[in-house]
Amino acid sequence: MKAEPPDPGTPSVGGGWPVIEGWARATLSPKGPLLWQTLLHKSACLSCAWGTGGQNGGFSDELGEPLQRCLKSVEAISAELQPAVPHEVFSGRSVSALQRLSSLEADRLGRLSHPLILREGRSHYERLAWDDVFAITEAAFRVPPQRLASYSSGRSSNEAAYLLQLLLRALGSNNLADCSDLCHAPSTVGLNAVFGSGTSMVSLESLQQADCVVLVGSNAPANHPRLMNELIRLRERGGSVIVINPVLEVGLLKFGSPAFPIKSMLRGSEIASLFLQPVPGSDTAVFLGFQKALLEAGQIRWDFLNAHTEGADAVLEQARATPWEAITACCGLSREELEHAAAVIARSRGVVFAWAMGITHHANGTTNVQAIANTALVSGNAGRPGAGTMPIRGHSNVQGFGSMGVTVKLRADMQQALEALLGRPLSRVPGYDTRALIEAAEAGTVDTLLCLGGNLWGANPDSTQARHALGRIDTVIYLATKPNQGHFHGLGARRTLVLPVFNRFETPHRTTTESGNNFVRLNEPGHTHLKHADLISEVEFLAGLATRLLGREPVDWGQLHDPVYVRQLIARTVPGYGPIAAIDATKREFSVEGRVFEQPSFPTPSGRARMEPTPLPALVQPEPAHFGGLAPGEAGLALTLITARSYSQHNTVVYKPGDAYRGMPHRHTILMNRADLARSGLAPHQTVTVQGEAGALEGVEIIPGEIREGAALMFYPEVNAIIRVPVDPRSGTPAFKRAPVLVRSGLRPEAAPSAVSAGAEAG
Repeated sequence: MKAEPPDPGTPSVGGGWPVIEGWARATLSPKGPLLWQTLLHKSACLSCAWGTGGQNGGFSDELGEPLQRCLKSVEAISAELQPAVPHEVFSGRSVSALQRLSSLEADRLGRLSHPLILREGRSHYERLAWDDVFAITEAAFRVPPQRLASYSSGRSSNEAAYLLQLLLRALGSNNLADCSDLCHAPSTVGLNAVFGSGTSMVSLESLQQADCVVLVGSNAPANHPRLMNELIRLRERGGSVIVINPVLEVGLLKFGSPAFPIKSMLRGSEIASLFLQPVPGSDTAVFLGFQKALLEAGQIRWDFLNAHTEGADAVLEQARATPWEAITACCGLSREELEHAAAVIARSRGVVFAWAMGITHHANGTTNVQAIANTALVSGNAGRPGAGTMPIRGHSNVQGFGSMGVTVKLRADMQQALEALLGRPLSRVPGYDTRALIEAAEAGTVDTLLCLGGNLWGANPDSTQARHALGRIDTVIYLATKPNQGHFHGLGARRTLVLPVFNRFETPHRTTTESGNNFVRLNEPGHTHLKHADLISEVEFLAGLATRLLGREPVDWGQLHDPVYVRQLIARTVPGYGPIAAIDATKREFSVEGRVFEQPSFPTPSGRARMEPTPLPALVQPEPAHFGGLAPGEAGLALTLITARSYSQHNTVVYKPGDAYRGMPHRHTILMNRADLARSGLAPHQTVTVQGEAGALEGVEIIPGEIREGAALMFYPEVNAIIRVPVDPRSGTPAFKRAPVLVRSGLRPEAAPSAVSAGAEAG
């Protein structure tokens, strides 16, 4: 369908003049000169994995194209340029008082400037000297390796990530949980299964040769604004953009990009040429429908399949044998819609299939990814310029962490290289991914946890469980640039350390990061604006800890204080990273070798892509009875909840409370379909209780919007407090985009007393 924008009260164009206003407000503020200095610094963007920066300068992408900064980048940098948290915040406020802060309020406290510790039985964080930090941390790390774990985010550098995994593996632990476990792990697992490589096979240059992009489960206007420039260019050269998303996002209809000030900013550029709104979690059915339509139209690329794939016959037999009725009943789209989209794919010269967490945040997330890969293959859109699969990574260096070996699924070739470096076999005990880490901590089998960035408490479903689990760990150590809610809720049993580190553009030595399209950026040294601060670089901290624990064997851990030496080890042990050995001398950024496929030859044992059938998911719409039912006289209905970020949010960090593009003026709102409101007896802007499997939120305002019937949307991390979701068994990723909830009005004034009693018993 070609949809119209939502309510008259919401913007009709994504991006546009609000972006210019945001830039102006930030750059004309007192810290404007420092902001501009930072924007021009030669370092990769702090925000998404489509970020700019590096050796081409602060506003350029990997091809040297200018004007590629976005407001998300400005928001992230502005937050890092805050003054230090005043001393009286921690000395004067108890932890229980700090726990009442929202994500936005915690972030607005400022920058961390001195090490802090919360000891068992104390009510306040206290300052700590670095010598004491290292003594406490060293002692905490001297535990059996299976009781030692880490968690990390993509905020840090490749060098820090490499040291983290090298240290834990040298100690005998594989417990390297990472934020990617909660987002794109199904992409890595699914793409590895098909192509033997778990990242994007499409470079930026290759994307610019496509004439069709199928964009699935992504709110790129908010989370990856730079990608929108490529979609605008594609539409201008006559290409097509097929958007598949249960929520009609304004910016995916029209987007105003400051990179095209004349032709895009005034009225906005057309983005979606076709917009499909399926049932959440039904993406495997959507792509099976595309395969069936291509098969029936005689558009299968048999020559390509015969030459470059294995298992194609079983995949196409599934498409042939699955009735259209089963496909359309599962995804909620008509046969005509699916056939029309398939026809666009078939007539396009080169199609890029791109997706984000709308694909991966499901109990069958890995299967969803494989269904997309199968569609790319049957249409001949893999292993050539202008075509292929492209997961859109979130945090700026989350892919680099995976490349560096921060994963519980270490590649065999990297394992062998690390064993050669360390001179002994690595532990074969399986490590904890993020959800397994929470379960293990809750069971009391983790003693020490080191968090390199991130907000482990806030990123997990069932916040009560996460708090209880972390509270059973003796020592929790956070390395961070700013306070977040996790530092106040995710407290260790005996001690919690919050350690201040330099951010990317402040670090006093060169670092590298990796974009979502496999391009390695070089970040030049910088300095902090904080006065009298006592910060440490992550490389210095990890190398110092490793030296205390391991001395000079089997590698010279003391020499790892030098990032240049770290890069030499990376070149020796990380597949595709050979050029990093010379990057300090040449300043030449590079694409990771063996990932961007311009020929249909893949790193699998046979050199062919491995296809397998993708079963349709058994999706069940929740019913009120699942939650004990509605009380007599009570309005409400059960829905499938999608958890999402607002337009001014980065991961769990909230920069603004509202979301004008979705018409959601504050965080305690729920976006619902008007037809659902009509049949439930609920009304727009009514305040309701939203009940999940782990708890309930009261005083939530209903916002009518263009979302798939039967679905609803709320913001995380707040809604994580009430949801308990299954995980994809193949990747460990939670189903954040399909959580059952009951939206209930509470009793009407005229309800009888017996109804109150019944409601209390039922609820």
